[in-house]
Amino acid sequence: MAAERKVMEAEGEEDEGQSLWSSILSEVSTRASNKLPSGKNILVFGEDASGKTTLMAKLQGAEHNKKGRGLEYLYLSIHDEDRDDHTRCNVWILDGDLHHKGLLKFAVSAETMRDTLVVFVLDMSRPWTIMESLLKWAGVLREHIDRLKVPPEELRDMEQKIVRDFQEYVEPEDSSSSGSPQRRVPSTSSPEDENIILPLGDNVLTHNLGIPVLVVCTKCDAVSVLEKEHDYREEHFDFIQSHIRRFCLQYGAALIYSSVKEEKNLDLLYKYIVHKMYGFHFSTSALVVEKDAVFIPAGWDNEKKIGILHENFSSIKPEDAFEDFIVKPPIRKLVHDKEVAAEDEQVFLMKQQSYLAKQPATPTRASESPARAPTGSPRTPGRTGSTTVPSSSPMAAVKKPDPNSKNAAASEGVLASFFNSLLSKKTGSPGSPGGASPAQNSAKKPGQKPVLTNVQEELDRMTNSAPTENEA
Repeated sequence: MAAERKVMEAEGEEDEGQSLWSSILSEVSTRASNKLPSGKNILVFGEDASGKTTLMAKLQGAEHNKKGRGLEYLYLSIHDEDRDDHTRCNVWILDGDLHHKGLLKFAVSAETMRDTLVVFVLDMSRPWTIMESLLKWAGVLREHIDRLKVPPEELRDMEQKIVRDFQEYVEPEDSSSSGSPQRRVPSTSSPEDENIILPLGDNVLTHNLGIPVLVVCTKCDAVSVLEKEHDYREEHFDFIQSHIRRFCLQYGAALIYSSVKEEKNLDLLYKYIVHKMYGFHFSTSALVVEKDAVFIPAGWDNEKKIGILHENFSSIKPEDAFEDFIVKPPIRKLVHDKEVAAEDEQVFLMKQQSYLAKQPATPTRASESPARAPTGSPRTPGRTGSTTVPSSSPMAAVKKPDPNSKNAAASEGVLASFFNSLLSKKTGSPGSPGGASPAQNSAKKPGQKPVLTNVQEELDRMTNSAPTENEA
């Protein structure tokens, strides 16, 4: 009996030991299943200078803006406060040049596609590039997924999961809670609740990629700049938002407007990312009031809600093409004065000297008007002295007759005779230097009139000839 008792006690201790080990293994297994998964990936697309690297670096907590080429890599630190667990989420940022799209094979493979979130980054400071950028990068992503050759059954399961998540979206009950992201507690729902799933509307998930998609509009602080410099109105921003939301419906994507400069919606973006990838509790509902801080979670939107934006349209129709209304403004060319280097002073002076040497000589007054009388007093032949008549003489103001007229020579002779008579009268003797001798008068050339000695007679002669000069 004693031996049997010992055997039973040993068996009991062995059973207790096995149950202890089972409980330890079960607890470890439970903890392992609740740990944050590793190997999650975020694939970021966007144009050059759209702010995609700056945005993800800000979510990472880094202040630097180091930008690379090709395919950039960084990671986000994820912390689960409930279980004090940490993990890293890989972030791959593709260059804006399509030449580098072949590098996507290093970021997303057929094995990691299920654990990937795609982010399309748009530049709100250049709204005319938004739709073209969305269609371009969506085509690049579709092309890459087709190249991966994922098994059809697996790809169909991923597509069905996107549809199910879209249909099962419910408004958060507590939108006032804030703080760090926490793991959500699995909700217990009855089979009846699971069967209540609203069908997809028109134009919803028509381009299902099998990967969750998030559209982020950066630089939303540029809204005020667009209003001031490019005359954008509420109608423009509603039109842009309606086209983006239609795209998001087709791909089952969420939409967030953000601004790194003003730190707007950055915390919301981080919480939504960890909610979609790690199942953290998320309690923020849709935000559509502020035009620069829009948030549309995947599954919330539909065509009727988008139609509310169309009520504000006055000069445009909802079906109008995006590029016909959101037009790229003309480039204003800044006129800059061409910088001219100063020339050496001596070289400049030598050039001016050479230039002046090549110029023709300036003609004198005598050459300009050969028939013009000299400024000095007229001289008679045989006169030995020279007497200058001041330029302020009243006779200087007399209108000069035309040298080509017939009366020009007679008028000149009259003036010469008048001045000679004045000089002769002043000296008082026929033999003085200022007078003219009878021999000189007799030696005059043919046609030259004799010198008159009577001043009154000369003045009468000038008076009589005045009409003739005017007529000439």
